[in-house]
Amino acid sequence: MNTAVAPVTVYVPADSAALAAGADAVVTALQTGCAQRGLAMALVRNSSRGMFWLEPLVEVATPAGRVAYGPVTPEDVPGLLDAGMLQGGAHALRHGITEQIPFLALQERLTFRRMGVTDPLSLSDYAAHEGWAGLRRAVTLDSAALVHEVTHSGLRGRGGAAFPAGIKWKTVAGAVSVQKYVVCNADEGDSGTYSDRMTMEGDPYMLIEGMTIAALAVGATMGYVYIRSEYPHAVAVMSEAIARATAAGFLGDDVLGSGKRFHLEVRKAAGAYVCGEETAMLESIEGRRGIVRAKPPLPALQGLFGQPTVINNVITFASVPIIFARGADFYRGYGMGRSHGTLPFQLGGDIRQGGLVEKAFGLTLRELLYGFGGGTRSGRPIKAVQVGGPLGAYVPESQWDVPMDYEAYAAMGAALGHGGIVVHSDKADMAKLARYAMEFCALESCGKCTPCRIGSTRGVEVIDRILVGRHREQQVELLRELCDTMLHGSLCAMGGMTPYPVLSALNHYPEDFGLVPATAAAPDPQLA
Repeated sequence: MNTAVAPVTVYVPADSAALAAGADAVVTALQTGCAQRGLAMALVRNSSRGMFWLEPLVEVATPAGRVAYGPVTPEDVPGLLDAGMLQGGAHALRHGITEQIPFLALQERLTFRRMGVTDPLSLSDYAAHEGWAGLRRAVTLDSAALVHEVTHSGLRGRGGAAFPAGIKWKTVAGAVSVQKYVVCNADEGDSGTYSDRMTMEGDPYMLIEGMTIAALAVGATMGYVYIRSEYPHAVAVMSEAIARATAAGFLGDDVLGSGKRFHLEVRKAAGAYVCGEETAMLESIEGRRGIVRAKPPLPALQGLFGQPTVINNVITFASVPIIFARGADFYRGYGMGRSHGTLPFQLGGDIRQGGLVEKAFGLTLRELLYGFGGGTRSGRPIKAVQVGGPLGAYVPESQWDVPMDYEAYAAMGAALGHGGIVVHSDKADMAKLARYAMEFCALESCGKCTPCRIGSTRGVEVIDRILVGRHREQQVELLRELCDTMLHGSLCAMGGMTPYPVLSALNHYPEDFGLVPATAAAPDPQLA
């Protein structure tokens, strides 16, 4: 009689965040420990749930659901196994049912609903969790219906500019050309951001599905995913996922038997921050140095290799499958005002519970910082929060209760951008952070336009004079004029957004510049 015990399924993430925290060593310890004890374990390398303070997170499948343990070190494994971890046993590292952990339970995960749940490269896992449902519906619709669905959903670009995706798609669809392209901007270079990396490493078929639907909508037959070179795991996973999706008929010469052709390739970036700007990215894909192009012509009409091109970032494309699977009205029902759907906010910096929070537009920064983040890791008061990457504004506590949507943040001289949130405690020197923004711009500028190239260099010099007290009042006035020139004269957001962190630091934290608060100017209206 066969008395073999069925193996218990154990999940350990294999994405960059978990690997950096030591997940592979934990896997080795688990395999060794189970072998020594005669325990049967079926290991699945999933992706991180986005609760990075608990990585490496180990989940065990039980009749009641997956039970989470973390952060687990190799030294913890023997004690966990002895405590009955494979049966969901009690232990100091046990957090209960994973989905019931408040950090996850309070989210509205639409785009990230499969993250950490499935094996990233398993086609069957993806299909079992609503994968390809959107594409199967999309192949039955014509171009006009596809564009209308995206337009009605209210989806806007999640890369920073928040331009309506439907309008961009409609422009490309209406362009007359024998060749059109779909390009995904995955050059995620903003500090404190990782949602693109998580998507590519943890749910790559979602991105593939979204790009394929876009191709059907506009009549494109070729696509590229432009991935930053610092993401080797994302490059590897996306390349393998594309190969598997092509072999299964979701990509290729006959997408799902529709007679429509769409091929997809990965292009690795060269490491320039400015290539996150869409036209500099196109230059890079074409094999040239990443320099910003003057517009017009718009990339939607003359983009990659001079042909009509849809360009969106990872989260924009990744939001498309659920729109088609559940309908535009479903997606449009989330959010507020003109900001529909959800945004994956990414908590970083001095924060106790750093990680990814997907919520509908309309929550507040205070809710994110304390309801999800749990305050600072250092235990010190929060002084400033930079929202929207290295060129995002520093948001003071007086603005933490403003609803997080595109228009509300624009009205106060800030931008949600890619959803990156970096927390600074009261030890932060805001003048030095403002100087860093100017220095960063000087280092990363493509050099094509004078306001960005020269303005950032002069900006560093002016801030240095302010910090040593050399004609401080006059230098502050000069700095504001310089920021105004960069804001209105730069070719792209590289120079155009550098004033955001500089002016927000100057306006809200004048004492760090050696100024008394009474001399600080009101928020600059030109940033609104």
